[in-house]
Amino acid sequence: MNDFATRLLEGLAAQLKTIELEKDSIKAAEDSIKATILVLEQLKTYFLKYAFDSKVEEIHFFKDVKPQFVCKLIFFNDVYNIQTNKPFGGNKYLRKYFNSELAKLKCYFNENIEFYKYFRTGSVHLDKKYFVRGRYDVKLTLDSSYFQADNRFTTSHDFKVAKILANDMLQVYLETELSKLETKSMPFSIPDRQVQKWTGSKVALIELIYALHAEGVFNNGNTDLKETAKFFEETFDIDLGQFHRTFFEMRARKSERTKFLNSLRDTLVRRMDEVDE
Repeated sequence: MNDFATRLLEGLAAQLKTIELEKDSIKAAEDSIKATILVLEQLKTYFLKYAFDSKVEEIHFFKDVKPQFVCKLIFFNDVYNIQTNKPFGGNKYLRKYFNSELAKLKCYFNENIEFYKYFRTGSVHLDKKYFVRGRYDVKLTLDSSYFQADNRFTTSHDFKVAKILANDMLQVYLETELSKLETKSMPFSIPDRQVQKWTGSKVALIELIYALHAEGVFNNGNTDLKETAKFFEETFDIDLGQFHRTFFEMRARKSERTKFLNSLRDTLVRRMDEVDE
C-alpha cells in the first residue's frame, strides 16, 4: 500500500506543479481540484481491494497516508472559494478580506484545540479510536460529515488531520497574498510606463466620481463615497478639496447638470462614428 500511495502522491505533485504555472488562479484551483479527485478515486479503488496486515498498518494509512491526499483537495477547494468570493476594490478591502479568512483558521483551531494538541505532539494513545474504521466515539468531537462518508474508506478523525494540514497550507497562502498587497502598496517607479495624470478639471472628475458611485460599480455598490473619492485622489495624485460642495454647485446648475458626462457621451459617439466610416 505504501509504495502505491507514494507513486500516486508523487504523480499528483507533478500534475499540481504543472497546473500551478497557469496565470488564472481560479482556473488553476479548479484544475487542481479535478486532478486531486481523480487520484483520490484511484487510491480508494486500490484500497478497497487491499487487506491490512495489522491495526498498526491501518492506523498508519488513515493517520499519515490518506490525509496527504485529502488535505490538497480541501486546500484547493478553499483557494477556489476564496478567489471566487474575493471583493473588488483596493488593497484596504482585500487586506480585510484575507485577514477575515485567517480569522476563520484561528476559529477552527480554537474549536479543535484538543485534537490539535494530540496530533501536533505525536500522541498515539487514542489512535485506535481515531484511525481505525468503525471505532468512532461521539464524545471525541466528530465532524458531522463522518456520518455521511463511506465508512469503508473513512475513520472518525482522518478528515480532521487532513483539515489541519490544509489549514497550515492555507495560512501560508493567505499570508503570501497579504504580503503581495504590501509589496503593491510600496512606492515604486516604472520608467517604461507613462504615469496617467488627470488633466481635466476637478469639477469634471468629481462629476464622474459621483456618477460611478451612484451607478454602484465599485464593490457591488457597497463603497463609501469618501473612500471612492480618496481612491481617485491617490490614483491621479490630485486634491479634490471639498467635493461635496462642488457637487452641490453642480446640482444648482441652471443649464446642463451633467455637463462633463454629456460631453463624454458625445465624444464617444463621434469616435464610434469615425471608426465606422
